[in-house]
Amino acid sequence: MLYYLFEYLDKQLDVPGTGVFQYITFRSGLAVILSLFISTVFGKKIINFLRRQQIGETVRELGLEGQTQKAGTPTMGGLIIIISTLIPVILLAKLDNIYVMLLIVTTLWMGTIGFIDDYIKIFKKDKEGLKGKFKVVGQVGLGLIVGYVLYFHPAVTVRTDTAGSAYSISTTEQNTISPKPQEEKSTVTTIPFFKNNEFDYAEVLSFMGDGYKSYAWIVFILIVIFIITAVSNGANLTDGIDGLAAGTSAIAVLTLGIFAFVSGNIIFSNYLNIMYIPNSGEMTVYIAAFVGALIGFLWYNTYPASVFMGDTGSLTIGGIIAVLAIAVRKELLVPVLCGIFLAENLSVVLQVSYFKYTRKKFGEGRRIFLMAPLHHHYQKKGYHESKIVTRFWIIAILLAIFSLVSLKLR
Repeated sequence: MLYYLFEYLDKQLDVPGTGVFQYITFRSGLAVILSLFISTVFGKKIINFLRRQQIGETVRELGLEGQTQKAGTPTMGGLIIIISTLIPVILLAKLDNIYVMLLIVTTLWMGTIGFIDDYIKIFKKDKEGLKGKFKVVGQVGLGLIVGYVLYFHPAVTVRTDTAGSAYSISTTEQNTISPKPQEEKSTVTTIPFFKNNEFDYAEVLSFMGDGYKSYAWIVFILIVIFIITAVSNGANLTDGIDGLAAGTSAIAVLTLGIFAFVSGNIIFSNYLNIMYIPNSGEMTVYIAAFVGALIGFLWYNTYPASVFMGDTGSLTIGGIIAVLAIAVRKELLVPVLCGIFLAENLSVVLQVSYFKYTRKKFGEGRRIFLMAPLHHHYQKKGYHESKIVTRFWIIAILLAIFSLVSLKLR
């Protein structure tokens, strides 16, 4: 909203200084400051409200040290993250940008699913919360929306050369190269750490012969659904000890912010020889607000936590990270960038699968880990929560650096 106001003041009334709002970097900086302010100042008020309404965490007895002290701690703190993100975005971002609109829809969609889950747990006294099949339906629904929009919306394009491969070019070069590159619809994505690192999802259907590209949307939407479901569930599983999910997510989102900024800037994308995605740079404003909200939430969520994010926060975080990665065509980098989420997911899958296999073969279930997800395994080994979280953060930083290196290491 403020963006459009200052655009009017700049272009129509020529008010000095108002043109600075045209810069993504300036609006991103304001977004961080505003989201931090909202999450830290008003976050306390939200926590007090949750406490008055007795919206507290119901902790299962898992035999973990310090677990009983967590019972009754306010949950649904994901509302702090959502509110602190959306207010700066509405004020400072271009709301007619398709990527920003998709991220707002993702935030509200996944936030609603998480809110329903937390509501059932707290007010209906059902520890299982929203049944898994309904969560999956919600995740698939979002995947269908995101996949459809990213494939069919005319504003979602990449800059290509005449051969059809992803291409970026500076303004100066545009005047000297013929034919000029063009923006077009494409299902091309980036394969990290490879020299010729572009892959078109349509090629999966090449066995169908001529006209196979007309069915590429099916493959693309299925991949979008899988990534959104996997990443949101991974974030949900990671939210098990104080500060773990919020901290690791902030690191991953900040990295995606760098990718979004350089991918949406024709000069930087040309310099780094990466795919240029028109209009994607505006996501930087959203990402800045989101990072500020996550850091502000950590003010109250670090050990000992004054509030938990609940599924309201964790599912929202996972959905946003997934959509960001897909939008900047870096979804194949998710297993590296979100390695913590992947490890948490795999630990649960391996634990359950091995337990069922050994129970069927030997008559008794055996376990690989002392407890899953992975962070509980280290708790069982006697590590303090703070040490586990700090070390996971360090690993997340290393994975983020490794992901950024993929821009040039091919």
